[in-house]
Amino acid sequence: MQQILQEVIGSLNDFLWSNVLIIMLVFVGLFFTYKGRFLQVRMIREMVQAIREGKTGKKEGISPFQAFCISMAARVGTGNITGIAIAVSLGGPGSVFWMWIIAIIGSASSFVESTLAQIYKIKDKDGFRGGPAYYMEKGLKKRWMGALFAILITLSFGLVFNAVQSNTITVAFENSFGTDRLTLGIIMAILFAIIIFGGVKRIAKMSEYIVIVLAVLYIGMALFIILMNLGKMPEVLSLIVKNAFGFDQVAGGTLGAAVLHGVKRGLFSNEAGMGSAPNAAATATTSHPVKQGLIQAFGVLTDTLIICTSTAFIILLSDAYKQPGLSGIELSQAALSTHIGPWASAFLAIMVFLFAFSTLIGNYYYGETNIEFLKTNKAWLMLYRVSVLSMVLFGAVAKVQLVWDLADLFMGLMVIVNLIAIFLLSRVAFAALHDYVVQKKAGKDPVFYQDSIDGLENAEAWEHSPIPDISPKKSEVS
Repeated sequence: MQQILQEVIGSLNDFLWSNVLIIMLVFVGLFFTYKGRFLQVRMIREMVQAIREGKTGKKEGISPFQAFCISMAARVGTGNITGIAIAVSLGGPGSVFWMWIIAIIGSASSFVESTLAQIYKIKDKDGFRGGPAYYMEKGLKKRWMGALFAILITLSFGLVFNAVQSNTITVAFENSFGTDRLTLGIIMAILFAIIIFGGVKRIAKMSEYIVIVLAVLYIGMALFIILMNLGKMPEVLSLIVKNAFGFDQVAGGTLGAAVLHGVKRGLFSNEAGMGSAPNAAATATTSHPVKQGLIQAFGVLTDTLIICTSTAFIILLSDAYKQPGLSGIELSQAALSTHIGPWASAFLAIMVFLFAFSTLIGNYYYGETNIEFLKTNKAWLMLYRVSVLSMVLFGAVAKVQLVWDLADLFMGLMVIVNLIAIFLLSRVAFAALHDYVVQKKAGKDPVFYQDSIDGLENAEAWEHSPIPDISPKKSEVS
């Protein structure tokens, strides 16, 4: 019976992720790119400025930079190491090019969903919380839709995917150091419990530290390898473009594989449009929703164009990707060993720990904020926390394929629900963008309140302007 159920769920996942979701994500991303007039390219300067302001801004609540780090903690996971290796091994070097393209398209979707999360966020004891469930209830006036999304994201991200990350850590350490998986699982659960029982502010602070460490270590290592192989870079870049468009790939029937795997790995890594990052975006204390939308759009570009590309260059600057049978973490380990020697396996195990542990933190928070949407009750929150810690321990010692497949199915359904919502509410996000641009052109630091957009309702966090004497030109929801 279990075998039959696993085959059915596997077939549903193949259909969802290889057909429906990719088409929906690409279509919605292109539509938002058009409506935003390529904001992900023309507003890069504003994105960087918003991050700098967020890091040095208000002390109360969660800063925009910390909210950015929570979402990056969930985005930057083992997929940045293993996922890109799988894309290259299955789709060839050309998949990297399509990964870049989908990141640029997807960042527009991230802008819309994160701006909406800010607009419809609510006040709580720690500052603010929100996300897709909240904008479905307040923006679309469909609480049932928000409840469905909350259940799906809690099951997939909050519980099962944390077991997956725990499993990845313990397997990597067992292979590199011979570490007992249960012992490491217990240590992780204790460290994780200290963080999650400290509340969202501690989660934000730990995310900030871990993401910065990850960025410095991993990108620094990739830059070192690139500099050591600088003469090969023109050849690698040519190889990527050639395999993305080359006639030999068309003739060999592998062009489709390059596009498919590049698009899939790009979407799964940066999570643009999936409805996960908006949960973190809503926590930020900022003067205008668009600022956090721009920061999250930049997060998509950072995840794929910098971190995932670092992995791609490490692999393609070696000959490891040409070896048959190598994929995933094994390919990444082989490529690193070529560049920095046999100790690469141990180094990568430590990096996997940092990447996966940061994802544990982000995933946990996504579940917490959605549990609170369903029912604000300390008993339910405690039950969720205990369940998460149990899944971390479970994932450390076992791997049940059916559980992982169910998580993929839940996430696929979650993404469909979110894409429908942000498509229907996108007019609100772009009206907010218009309001932001008008104020910027007037030389002001943009400030938002509910009356900034005619017809906007249920934006309770923005009922009053943070700066009363600013009255920007109103933007209409059309």
